[in-house]
Amino acid sequence: MKTIRINMVSESDITVQGHGVHTAYVEMAEALEKRKDTKVIRGAFGKIVDCDIVHAHTFGPRTWRKLMHKGPAKVISAHVVPDSLIGSIVLAKYWMPLMRRYMRWYYNRADKVLAVSGTVAKVLHDDLRVPKDKIEVFYNTIDMSRYSFTAADKKAARTRLDISPDVFMVLGNGQVQPRKRLDIFVKMAKELPDVEFVWVGGIPFKKLGADYAKMQNLMDNVPPNLTITGVIPHEKVSDYLAAADVFCLPAEQENHPMCVLEAAGANLPIILRDIPEYNDTFANDAIRCSDDDFTAAVVKLRDSKTAYAEQKKKTKAIAARFDSSAAAERLVKLYRQLV
Repeated sequence: MKTIRINMVSESDITVQGHGVHTAYVEMAEALEKRKDTKVIRGAFGKIVDCDIVHAHTFGPRTWRKLMHKGPAKVISAHVVPDSLIGSIVLAKYWMPLMRRYMRWYYNRADKVLAVSGTVAKVLHDDLRVPKDKIEVFYNTIDMSRYSFTAADKKAARTRLDISPDVFMVLGNGQVQPRKRLDIFVKMAKELPDVEFVWVGGIPFKKLGADYAKMQNLMDNVPPNLTITGVIPHEKVSDYLAAADVFCLPAEQENHPMCVLEAAGANLPIILRDIPEYNDTFANDAIRCSDDDFTAAVVKLRDSKTAYAEQKKKTKAIAARFDSSAAAERLVKLYRQLV
């Protein structure tokens, strides 16, 4: 069978990498690179690559030439929709109409648009006017085995991170921006001073980030049992996943966050905000909360061994659903249909 050549492109390779889109791109590229029937050429910005498929993960100008070239079939992974930018980038609400028009133009350049959730698929069709036959729901996936940790791994990770072996630790992960609701994490830390909280992430876009001054002030005034790491290399995130007891993401808007998948691979009980974007992805396998419920969810998992064990079983269902090996097979079938 012919080897499919894929030019996989994410501008995060040459810009900022501390976000989930870059992780999704790397996971997909690595899953395909393990196969014998695919050849992945990453990036090659500014060049027309001899390939069968151009697959873009970001929507900046570095990909325009590749998408306008008539040769290969075009695939775009839609990680971002207009609402993703509200609470992420400074003054987003003012230039949102222009960005909506741009996204409409960009996503319609593709032969196939991969929506990372059912909610994204609906926005692509209803708001961005992408034809239904061009849209396919294709959830983000990861190599779950990479995040499988033992009790010895946890002990070693806590030693490296200088975290007590006996403390109950709650982990969050994401850019520090209003929609991620770091303030909920701060609130939990104040209400539970005997619990260790760690937020992996910072403000990668600096003053271009939404409410930069407010977010920086929030980071500078956290209680002593809350650590914010700032932006760190992705490979170092594994130590925090290994060390944690629970994962919590209180974000108000998400599509299909990679950090939740990583937490599932680490078999951590998962606490999320109750938002519709999770209905077709994590459903009832995560604890879903409103603002006032997060602290109680942490307390329940800390104090009840039965509740903790039950939630870990549900996390395994998430891990099985979003492992990358099956996703790579499905993606190759899609590529062959386009070629």
